[in-house]
Amino acid sequence: MENHRLRVFREVVACMSFRKAAEVLNLSQPAISQQVRMLEEEYATRLFDREGNHITLTAAGRVLHGYALSAAQLMDEARTALASLNHIVSGDLRLGASTTIAQYILPRVLGAFHRQHPQVRLSLISGNTEQIVEAVLSERVALGIIEGPAMRRGLRTEPLMRDRMVLIVGAKHPLIAAKGRTSEPPALLSLAALATLPILMRERGSGSRRVVERALKHSGLALKSLHIALELDSTEAIVSGVEAGLGAGFVSESAIGKELRLGTLRVAHVEGLVIERNFSLVYRAGQDPIGPAGAFRSFAHFELRS
Repeated sequence: MENHRLRVFREVVACMSFRKAAEVLNLSQPAISQQVRMLEEEYATRLFDREGNHITLTAAGRVLHGYALSAAQLMDEARTALASLNHIVSGDLRLGASTTIAQYILPRVLGAFHRQHPQVRLSLISGNTEQIVEAVLSERVALGIIEGPAMRRGLRTEPLMRDRMVLIVGAKHPLIAAKGRTSEPPALLSLAALATLPILMRERGSGSRRVVERALKHSGLALKSLHIALELDSTEAIVSGVEAGLGAGFVSESAIGKELRLGTLRVAHVEGLVIERNFSLVYRAGQDPIGPAGAFRSFAHFELRS
């Protein structure tokens, strides 16, 4: 069992607040203060400097925090090793995923994984590809699932599934209206016609944006010739913007099933332009994932390739 005082100490450091740590641990604030005070007496040193309600770690506190984190990780590894003797996967699993994957792909995968491994405690952060790669490198997450290429060293990358990106336009866009009936597909666009459209594009650092830019460049369309009307930070924002008539946008086919069924937007095909990519699993190089991370890695490969 992990030392209770060290657990309290770690939570106070994480929150930088005795009050917030008490809320997280479901303890009273005096109980939190007492545990820290007893820890300071045990090691005969002050761990926090206090100024009113504001606290900061002392030099001794910083040293002890490093060891407290190592102790917590070691105990988690022990629980994993003991559980594996009974073929049980348990422990904490911190995942990171690019926004499109986190919103449209992962929910069903996480649900199925949790049903198979109910003793694993899951947590998920989302962001653009660059942010998730940084979270993996800094060990804030054990595994990341990203939309674009990992542009950093120190990572291992494994393709999970293929995805296609398409150009979407609103249901009342002139490309549709010119056809007369919305049940018909829009006319095939030339690259020159694409360059005349206002485009809603993901922000810089997004894997989706990198994939689109590479495909357009490969097709012979100079990026500077695009009319980028807005830069947005999520696929959902692009879909909403296109539905509102702000322009056209490139999104994953996986993200627009509901909108296509409802008829609020349509796919416009661009001559000679096919945008395909891998959704990829990334983790730090050097050692294969084990425990909950290893179990999820195997599970994700099976679920997303089947």
